[in-house]
Formats: sequence, structure tokens, C-alpha cells
Amino acid sequence: MSPGVVIAGGGLAGQRCAEALRRGGYEKPVRMVCGESHRPYDRPPLSKEVLLARGSDEETLCFRSTEWYEQNAVELLLGVQACGLDDREKNLHLSDGSNVSYEHLLIATGGRARGLALFKGCANVTTLRTIEDARRLRAALVPGARLLVIGAGFIGQEAASAACQAGVTTTIVEAAPAPLATVLGAELGGWFSELHRSHGVELFLDERVVGLQGQGQVDAVRLASGQSVECDHVLVGVGIEPNLGWLDESELDPSGVRTDADGRTDLPNVYAAGDAAATFDPLLGRHNLGCHWEAAGRQGARSASAMLGLDPGPLAISSFWSDLYGTRVQYLGHASLADDVGFDGDPNSRDFSATFTRDGQPVAVLLVARPHMLPEARALLTATTERIFS
Repeated sequence: MSPGVVIAGGGLAGQRCAEALRRGGYEKPVRMVCGESHRPYDRPPLSKEVLLARGSDEETLCFRSTEWYEQNAVELLLGVQACGLDDREKNLHLSDGSNVSYEHLLIATGGRARGLALFKGCANVTTLRTIEDARRLRAALVPGARLLVIGAGFIGQEAASAACQAGVTTTIVEAAPAPLATVLGAELGGWFSELHRSHGVELFLDERVVGLQGQGQVDAVRLASGQSVECDHVLVGVGIEPNLGWLDESELDPSGVRTDADGRTDLPNVYAAGDAAATFDPLLGRHNLGCHWEAAGRQGARSASAMLGLDPGPLAISSFWSDLYGTRVQYLGHASLADDVGFDGDPNSRDFSATFTRDGQPVAVLLVARPHMLPEARALLTATTERIFS
């Protein structure tokens, strides 16, 4: 019997690939190699509902029930990791010393949270990537505690929002002049700054941590400006990096596996999706690393279509979303391409949209508390893409 499809990774990209394979009529074996001991689960709630202890048990996080995997003949190899690839023999080496053969392989081992060497070995410092990380941080979010968040990306901002709602005194230290300034620009970055300040969060912008106080834990940090910030717990949220060290001896790039728009790598029958992939974006004209939930799901499904020889359809518009202090924020497209931005509504409020344009053509949209406008925004950006490639 054919060895079928092996999915290296138990995250969203791998899950959507398995679902699309079975939905597309694939009848050969499908196996998912899951480095964690849990069934594949959703990560966005880790920085939201889980920290607030709302619907945060493992069952509510898991994508599918145990019965679903049994009924769809998707075998889960839990608590074991990919540790090497022999593409000539079509073998994936696993951390328990075994090998699994494949007809098609999807590399979807995701990313790992970046740490900071300065905090190594400190007991009260966490990142936020797994269920265990979230549970540990949640235990620290007691009313009156002091949380220090390093990094104002969406993970750091969402954790700060949850901490405030839990009655925790929260401080953010960010190296950029404003949150998301490199993505959305200074004006909208400033909007995010004021959003946090309006909820009592203290922000240190254009700053970095250069020292710390404490024995075995962090009692305070020293900033480059010379200021000191006391804390009871530290969350390091400075991004992720592809979890691809196991490919060091392969022909693939461990800094991000390059693929075409449908997940194909340079190796026959080997695909990549999600945070492990550097997928080609025809609009940008370059390979882009993953990092967002929606992209991972789409890429996993497109890889399945490629394995099945099916047309995956047109590329979707790049997008992601967040919830901050009860406000839904949605972003679509590529603001980095823009030379101008216009607003509908008051940017000083919590109900507006921003449309980024290049030569008058929309290239990105930010929606604040306007989820009803999402279809319109997608259609607007899709029309631009069609004009570019027509």
C-alpha cells in the first residue's frame, strides 16, 4: 500500500491540509507528526480567551475531536518530532528513532517563539506559543500583579489587553517608535499606542532592555534610556522563527522553506505551509515567511490541492485579525506598497477604516470595529490584484 501523505507538524496548516485531502477524495494514508502531546489545536485563543480563563480547556481549543481523526483515518503521532529528512528515499526521521515513508510530505512544523538571551534561566519569564505557555502566563495574571511585555506585535498587544482586563498593571517596552509602525506606519502605530494608554498601559517606545535586577528571576529591568521598570512577570513577545533546525542537513533552507504559491518546494513531492514556509507572493514579487493564522490555513489547503492535482483557485488576499480591549481589528493586503492612506471615520475613535493606496490603487485596508466591511474590503483589494495581473 502507498505510504500516502505525511504531515510534519500539528498546527493549523497541517490540519487544513488533512481536511482538504479527505474532502478532495484522497483515500491513501494520512499521518500527522505532532511535536506536542495534544491533538492539533488553535493558537489565537492562547493570547485572548485562555489568558482570561474563558472557554480555555483543551477540548475547546482542539480543531477536531478524537472521533473525527478516527472517522477520517487521519493518524496522529503525538509527542514526537521530525528530526531529519531523506528526500531520496522519501523518509522522514522522527525523534523517537523511527522513520515514516511518504508519497507526499508537507513541512508544517510552524515556528518557535524567539527568546532573549538576557532573560535566559529566569523563572518568571515566558514566551507565548503553546498551551503550557498560556497556562503559565495566566497563573501570573492575578489582580495587582505587574506584567512587563517585551514587544508590541499582536501577541504582545493581545496579552497586554488580557492582562489589563484581569486587573494586572501592565507595561510594554517596544523597540520601534510605535506598535506596528513598520507595518502600518507612524500615524496608525500611534493609534495603537493611544489605545493601550487609554486602558492604563504604560508604554516605553523606541526603547530596549539592557539589564535586569533579581536573583533567578526578574524583579526589574533597566532600559537603554536609563529608566527602570519593576515587574512580577515578563512576557517576551519579539516574534517567531521557523522551527526548521531539523532540515539543516537537507537541501531546503532552514530559515524558511521556499515554495511557489501552491506550496511546492524544490524537492519532488515535498510541500511546505504556514510559519515554516517562505511562500512566493506574486504581488510583492518575493518569498514571504508565514506568521499569520489565516495564511497558514490557506497554504495548507492549497498544498493539499496541489498533491491531488486539483486547481486550488485564485490566491486569497493576505489578511489577519486581532481583538484588543473588546475591539476587533482586521488588516488586509500589503500596506508596505502604499504611498498614501485615507480614512473613513475618525481615527481618534474606535470605529474607522484606513485604506492604503499606491498611485491611487488600493493595496491594503485596516478595519477597526467594522467587521461588516470585510467582504467589501476583500472585493476592493481583489479588484486591484486582478488589474495588476490581467
